[in-house]
Amino acid sequence: MALIELWNGDICDLEVDAIVSPANPSLWMATGVGGAIKRTGGDAIEFAAVRQGPIGLGEAVVTAAGTLAARIVIHAVSLDRDRRTSGQLIEQAARSAMARARENNVVSIAFPALGTGVGGFPLDEGARITVSTVRDEASRSPGLNTVVFALRGAAAYHAFEAALAAEARALDAAPTPADSASARPRA
Repeated sequence: MALIELWNGDICDLEVDAIVSPANPSLWMATGVGGAIKRTGGDAIEFAAVRQGPIGLGEAVVTAAGTLAARIVIHAVSLDRDRRTSGQLIEQAARSAMARARENNVVSIAFPALGTGVGGFPLDEGARITVSTVRDEASRSPGLNTVVFALRGAAAYHAFEAALAAEARALDAAPTPADSASARPRA
């Protein structure tokens, strides 16, 4: 299972194989995390993404990372054309991003708080959905060693910290196959 870390800072500064960029179906990178990735990594990232669009809600495409330290950018459509989102859309976008990561032999990946900035989705719920989805997908990604949730500010950091702690508690409380076998009545 991949190591999951929290980092409070600019996702563009991370030296990882892949950075996930929240996107809309047209794949233009004007605002939020996408805008920051474009400003730091160069316009070529946006041009390469837009050439692959438009794509459907919840889908993801891959581009080179320009001048970023990352190898690729995974553009995950977590916002509709009006820059709104939902829990279901955040989950689909995270799953698609993880699928593209597997296809590209990604060992380390950074996720922002999908949909909680420009998309206006509640931070605590967005963190819970993203953490749960990424943890589930990481279990299906044997080549993945590290997932970094790259967050800006104390509120986002604490929301993801709480979501990770809740996931850990749920995993610790889940019965193991051995527990289930010993709990069966004997004939």
